[in-house]
Amino acid sequence: MDIVGATNGAHVSRGMATGRASRRIFFGVATLLFAASAAVTIVRCTSMSTMGGMPMPGGWTMSMAWMRMPGQSWSGAAAAFLGMWVVMMVAMMLPSLAPMLWRCRQAVGRTGNARAGRLTAIVGAGYFAVWTVFGVAAFASGAVLAAIEMRQPALARGVPIAVGGVVLIAGALQFSAWKARQLACCRNAPGHHHALPADAGAAWRLGLRLGLDCNLCCAGPTAVLLVIGVMDLPAMAAVTAAITLERLAPSGERVARATGAIAIGAGLFLIASHASAFA
Repeated sequence: MDIVGATNGAHVSRGMATGRASRRIFFGVATLLFAASAAVTIVRCTSMSTMGGMPMPGGWTMSMAWMRMPGQSWSGAAAAFLGMWVVMMVAMMLPSLAPMLWRCRQAVGRTGNARAGRLTAIVGAGYFAVWTVFGVAAFASGAVLAAIEMRQPALARGVPIAVGGVVLIAGALQFSAWKARQLACCRNAPGHHHALPADAGAAWRLGLRLGLDCNLCCAGPTAVLLVIGVMDLPAMAAVTAAITLERLAPSGERVARATGAIAIGAGLFLIASHASAFA
């Protein structure tokens, strides 16, 4: 009995050591990926900020992110935006996504470390594929709106107030029951509401599902980022912190409501300050 007990204890100890090593490797890779994507984002956004923007009627400046550079085609502009968008999303979403991916890896870990790692990577790829599609839609919408605003000075003058309205609505959305349901879904470990990946196809579908859930949950903060400045570093940092805290903090709903209150205040301030300019 002592020999059996010692053998079992050795197996448990080896299993715990292997689990700790896997965790260190996983989060080490995630940290390196976050650092690299954050560094590229900072360099790119800093480069964009040196270019300035286009002054518009109403006293605001249009970001160059929605416009072509001299000699650049629209397909080239879209590709440049999308490349930056994907890198930016990795930097912004990885802090809240990494714990979820780790839980997913633990859930399928019995299939073997190598296979579990591949399935987890596929889940992550599916997740960011959804954000990529959203980036395509964001660029198309932004480019069309930018073109209209440049041709319609009267419409351009109302943009600052419209931005305040978007921020206000995004803040109010943080208090809704819909937001609470989306946040609860995102905070739950994979497997609570989704089938665990048994193969590459299932892992891809799970990643798409998680990405869609995340897009819906982040609708308010993402809208704020798009209208305030899609490549504005302080705005990105604030939105990243808000998303990460509401996903990982013990009281996620309270965090969501707190950030909603801040957004409502900011929206009212933007509307009032620009409305007084027209008075």
